[in-house]
Amino acid sequence: MKKSPASTSRAPVNAPREVRIIGGQWKRTKLPVTNRPGLRPTPSRVRETLFNWLGQDLTGWRCIDAFAGTGALGMESASRGAAEVVLVEQDAALLAQLSRTVTRLKADAVRVERGDGVAALRQRAGQGLDVVFLDPPFAQGQNDALVLSALAAARQAVREDGLVYLEAPRVWNDDELARVGLQLHRHGKAGAVAFHLLRPLPAQ
Repeated sequence: MKKSPASTSRAPVNAPREVRIIGGQWKRTKLPVTNRPGLRPTPSRVRETLFNWLGQDLTGWRCIDAFAGTGALGMESASRGAAEVVLVEQDAALLAQLSRTVTRLKADAVRVERGDGVAALRQRAGQGLDVVFLDPPFAQGQNDALVLSALAAARQAVREDGLVYLEAPRVWNDDELARVGLQLHRHGKAGAVAFHLLRPLPAQ
């Protein structure tokens, strides 16, 4: 649900003004969508599918949403019982809105962090996170290099049986994913969004 640089993207014409958490203790809670160029909230039906895949109860999970945007993926996780959720965002306006949301919901398990998503993941190498959410900007020439960097860093941050979620403008195949030590577990497509749930490849 990411923001692309203003120089390369415009805000979607029909961008929603809010999204709703769809499960857990904050079910139906509205999250505002700040008017920022390129901000692209993950559609509700995609989030519903994702959390059907992950399971409705994430009690005790440790998660990071590395390109947080509206924070919907991370807040969905916290709503479903995740013990630790980090929302990483570079844009100052989005960061401020995330902080307001966390304060309003008294979301003690959620921490907002300003910075680059890939760098934040690299700092967490070896920490054995349960799930990493990746929804990087689409509008940087498709940005395969950014996706690969994020996937490689995510692979190092998750536990051996952990999960990596990726949104991208196209489907990534197993040959590409194997380059960064991941494999496709499940995937789907909704409009222009391809979404993937990935697992680490077994250690050789």
